[in-house]
Amino acid sequence: MAGNEKRDLVHQNAIHVETIRKEQRHQKLHTEFSINPHKKLHILPDKPMSRKPMEVIAENLDFIEAFHKARQEPTKKYTVPLTESQEIGWVSTQLISNRDDKRFNFFRSSTDVTKYKESALRSSN
Repeated sequence: MAGNEKRDLVHQNAIHVETIRKEQRHQKLHTEFSINPHKKLHILPDKPMSRKPMEVIAENLDFIEAFHKARQEPTKKYTVPLTESQEIGWVSTQLISNRDDKRFNFFRSSTDVTKYKESALRSSN
């Protein structure tokens, strides 16, 4: 069919039906709700004097557990970092806990020269 010819109504309808069939082949029906862990949820509290029955609270336990898991830190959710930017700071514990080792700790120390200079600076102010 040439590009300049006008399409009649039957031909346009056939194209439309074919397009809808292609879309329906690739469609998925999602019936299960899950929380997006990358977005913060703003939950509004109930009225102060209202009380909920215990059945309502028991039904929401799965939702509450999923909500708390989504809000956890990445180190508690996963065993290894997922991206390269997470690798920096993934292990946040001290590598060496010995503070007496002079190779790694440079505490402020005073000598005769520094004590003299410090006292001279204090007296000049």
